[in-house]
Amino acid sequence: MKFTDGYWLMRPGHTARHATEITDVRADEHRMTLYAPVRHVRGRGDTLNSPLLTVECWSPAEGVIGVRATHHAGSVRRGPRFELPGAEEGVGKVRRDGTLLELVSGELTLRVDTSGPWRLDFTAGGRTLTSVGERGTGFVTDAEGRHHMVGQLALGVGELVYGLGERFTPFVKNGQMVDIWQADAGTSSEQAYKNIPFHLTNRGYGVLVNHPGRVSYEIASEAVGQVQFSVEDHTLEYFVVHGPTPKEVLERYTALTGRPALPPAWALGLWLSTSFTTDYDEATVNGFIDGMAERGIPLSVFHFDCFWMRGHQWCDFDWDPETFPDPAGMLARLKERGLRVSAWINPYIAQKSPLFEEGMRAGHLVRRPDGSVWQWDLWQPGMALVDFTNPAARDWYTGKLRALLDQGVDCFKTDFGERVPTDVVWHDGSDPDGMHNSYTHLYNRAVFELLKEVRGEGEALVFARSATVGGQQYPVHWGGDCESHFNAMAESLRGGLSLGLSGFGFWSHDIGGFEGTPTPAVFKRWVQFGLLSSHSRLHGSKSYRVPWDYGEEAVEVTRAFTLLKHRLAPYLQQAARQAHTTGVPVMRAMVLEFPDDPTAAFLDRQYMLGDDLLVAPVLSDDGTVEYYVPEGTWTNILTGARVTGPRWVRERHDFHTLPLLARPDSVVPFAADDQRPVSAWADGVELRVHAFADGAERTVVIPSPDGPGETARFHVRRDGDRYHVTTDSPHPWHLRTGGPDGALHSATGGPATIEVPGADLDGP
Repeated sequence: MKFTDGYWLMRPGHTARHATEITDVRADEHRMTLYAPVRHVRGRGDTLNSPLLTVECWSPAEGVIGVRATHHAGSVRRGPRFELPGAEEGVGKVRRDGTLLELVSGELTLRVDTSGPWRLDFTAGGRTLTSVGERGTGFVTDAEGRHHMVGQLALGVGELVYGLGERFTPFVKNGQMVDIWQADAGTSSEQAYKNIPFHLTNRGYGVLVNHPGRVSYEIASEAVGQVQFSVEDHTLEYFVVHGPTPKEVLERYTALTGRPALPPAWALGLWLSTSFTTDYDEATVNGFIDGMAERGIPLSVFHFDCFWMRGHQWCDFDWDPETFPDPAGMLARLKERGLRVSAWINPYIAQKSPLFEEGMRAGHLVRRPDGSVWQWDLWQPGMALVDFTNPAARDWYTGKLRALLDQGVDCFKTDFGERVPTDVVWHDGSDPDGMHNSYTHLYNRAVFELLKEVRGEGEALVFARSATVGGQQYPVHWGGDCESHFNAMAESLRGGLSLGLSGFGFWSHDIGGFEGTPTPAVFKRWVQFGLLSSHSRLHGSKSYRVPWDYGEEAVEVTRAFTLLKHRLAPYLQQAARQAHTTGVPVMRAMVLEFPDDPTAAFLDRQYMLGDDLLVAPVLSDDGTVEYYVPEGTWTNILTGARVTGPRWVRERHDFHTLPLLARPDSVVPFAADDQRPVSAWADGVELRVHAFADGAERTVVIPSPDGPGETARFHVRRDGDRYHVTTDSPHPWHLRTGGPDGALHSATGGPATIEVPGADLDGP
């Protein structure tokens, strides 16, 4: 939100007041409170008839410093509030030396000189990360009399801003205005399903604005040297999160707000959907599943979209008896074929649903101030919202889902949760503006916790569209309603990379696009991209996404990349474990992995999949792709071709290949079984070494497919023409050098030293 008219003027009807100096300090061992008038105090008269801002500074976790600026402290704080499970008391240390005051937390220091003009400096490693200057703390009253608290943090020369949720606008956020406000708006506008008031920069820190309602950002826009954020409130609170690397920023941020749960490994496989408004019944479902099997495309999960229920009454959680007369039997038959089952839900109850009257009588539906149930006709006629602030309503809703789990459903696509009204009253008295953004969190948490209770730890996952701060704890999230063309592929990828820089570890998208029908070329390229994402689902709106609808080559591409993903399952599950334990996403923007490479700072058409694989989706009809290779010799794991960086590359690929490059000195484990995502990964595992320099060494962990543990560990070291491999695995294993068709060296189990002819050494 803009308040100024250029540098000198305010917009008509707007009045601004900013902290100018510090007139008093109250400090203890761990916290300091600064009192800042909005005009210079030269005498007693200047203390009268003028606001005084209260600015509290403390540390909730090592390397994190919080700032809370308040004008009038008597405002009612009704909630909701972001949960900060990693927050602790007594972390920071206050130091005072004359007029210099410091709050130290880890390597991060907040420095204040109480004798000078208002200024807060955040420093680490001997340099200033960012500062709050003369217009950096204050409030604005607008022409309608609304009160906005405003904060500004300085940007350095060349400093770039990322994150703020799943945003489909340009990847680098400099120059943009961003409103943190949930919206159901697709993937081609400035609005977003997943709004996260957290950004990080390429200067070693991130910032979380701790406000659940609308947060308005001006990012190097209203003031081109500042990130400005404002809220309609009397208090503004934010946390500066130190790295110094982007990965460490995410580690600290997710330690504070919650780490992603570890999804089950079976979810790594291919998901197939009924699509949305297409015609389908059990015969259709069986035809799809048979068709995949006949064509040699392994399927892991089958998803039933909205019309598993009857139209006009979503949700009633009853299978449509005309199309699915025997749901329990059908689900049992799908389970016999080795499939998991996903079912679509939303948090709304249509008036025609029998649950509407039941929920209304019990007080489970959100109400207007006059006591009537809030309803409208958008999406479902006369629909109401379940009030998840009411524990009884939450239990009522999840009780209906429990019956579906008993039937054999394994997980839920938790759709919607964005269009939440503000002219309502919540059961727990929560502020309606805050609940607009936070409703999705209560909804997804309720469903996820039910799944964890019923299916067990490590078996719960949802397929969620909306999220706020902390939503990363309840994976998986997908990118919403994109169109079916190359531009939509690119905007979806931008959104996913931005979400990954906002603390979310797992992300998916509708393969082939949702709205419209993709061309065969788009479908085949999207299949490659989708099966090189953390989770992979074929899903559309008015048309099916079965591969044979897009030609025989589409079948071949889908088969090949599904089998490839199965072989990469131990590698991907290890990346998933990293997301679970550190908050670093599976799909990583290049700036996250290569923060010291200036070119990587702008890249949004490629990504790192885990630590060692670079993926550059092809976004053109003719197969031409441009991508950037960081320093070193990279190996295409599909073709064996090598590229030495740093440099840009332009290539043309047929539909069976794309730039999928292994990092120099990497060892990528390939499972022996390509027919399923979950197998005995350590038994017969193939360790592929890539551009392995003499003296290089790497440790490869083979994770457990059914939990957070590991089943084997390999340490690979090259010494001249020998590879020394130590392992605790009793199973046979293999070492491959020289690319995908290079020499294969086998061991029956345990450690081994392998002598490799010079031509097959696979070193630079």
